[in-house]
Amino acid sequence: MSDLTEGQLHALRNLSRKKAGGEVPFVNISDAQVLVELGLAVRSRQGWDITPEGARLQAPPPSSDNQR
Repeated sequence: MSDLTEGQLHALRNLSRKKAGGEVPFVNISDAQVLVELGLAVRSRQGWDITPEGARLQAPPPSSDNQR
């Protein structure tokens, strides 16, 4: 998803840390709203939460150097 702005990527990373139980600074509302429109986040009682699709986007790509 290279079409995300730096702010949207930052918000997505923060939501990923939040899901993992980490402390997270505020998330920019306009960035979070775009993430919701893209299906990468949802609005919840606790603010914003990352969706499974958003979490997959945050996962590191599989390494092609698994051969020894």
